[in-house]
Amino acid sequence: MHRFKHGEARPGTVTVSLDRQRTTLVFHEVPALIRDNRGEACHEEAMTRQWLQNAEEAVHTGVKIDIRRHAIA
Repeated sequence: MHRFKHGEARPGTVTVSLDRQRTTLVFHEVPALIRDNRGEACHEEAMTRQWLQNAEEAVHTGVKIDIRRHAIA
């Protein structure tokens, strides 16, 4: 368990959706710290960079919808 200024967080998984220029990417089973008091999820910065890179690649290749299980790089 991790403590934050306002509450605690426990490891879990979430679904993350990104919309960019008419492209939608959905990542399932994303590891996260989920805050007990708000239900918010916290992710590592490197993971966010990876999603943004995936979104850019999808937009440039013409993908409209991409649904995938999160894979650790």
